[in-house]
Amino acid sequence: MAKLALIYGMRLLPEEDLGEVKDATVVLKNGRTARVTMHLIAGSKEEIESTFRQSIEAFFDMYPEI
Repeated sequence: MAKLALIYGMRLLPEEDLGEVKDATVVLKNGRTARVTMHLIAGSKEEIESTFRQSIEAFFDMYPEI
């Protein structure tokens, strides 16, 4: 299997300050671009941590061949 790269970013902001979350763009070595869907999890520290863990598990469940 090829070596993989997981791309992610995190930032905590006050929920009331949030206006919009947009997709990010990755530029590949061949010049093509790929979109990275950004996800928003709002709540307490504990809620965010729990939801984030569930999200990561679900992400890898989508790729059983890995």
